[in-house]
Amino acid sequence: MLIKNIFISFILLTSVAVQAEDKEIEVLFTSRTLTPEAALVVAQSALESCRKSGLQVSVAVVDIGGNLQVVLRDKLAGISSPDAAILKAKTSINFRSATAALSEAVNSNSEASGIKQLPGILVLGGGVTIQASGSMVGAVGVAGAPDGKSDEKCALAGIEAIQELLEFAD
Repeated sequence: MLIKNIFISFILLTSVAVQAEDKEIEVLFTSRTLTPEAALVVAQSALESCRKSGLQVSVAVVDIGGNLQVVLRDKLAGISSPDAAILKAKTSINFRSATAALSEAVNSNSEASGIKQLPGILVLGGGVTIQASGSMVGAVGVAGAPDGKSDEKCALAGIEAIQELLEFAD
């Protein structure tokens, strides 16, 4: 009986190995992401845009994997604004969407409303994906302005600071 079980196990394992050899599988993929230098320019430009509007905010930039690259908090920005900026950037990259658009979808669709309950998600305007040559390479989140539209405006200004470089990135 033991020999029979060993034999059957051997047959099953070798057939699985043969199946894996017959298929061409992709084992690696390449992704592009912002450099820390580019992320810093985005964050500084977003912060400066808000300052020009008289707003004290925090700005966060994450890479394609949602890993934090930069976080800046202006002198008088709210104490929780850095956390909110990080969550907005991560939410944007996670759902591949601006958080303002996601907020509209969540608030108008009862099925999507559950998204708000997920841990680490902040569905308020101010998170925007960063695109290079049609591919998402990161996201920026801004928090601390009186409304999400103002946060998003500053986030877009941050992206605009490197937009020309993004368009010609290889």
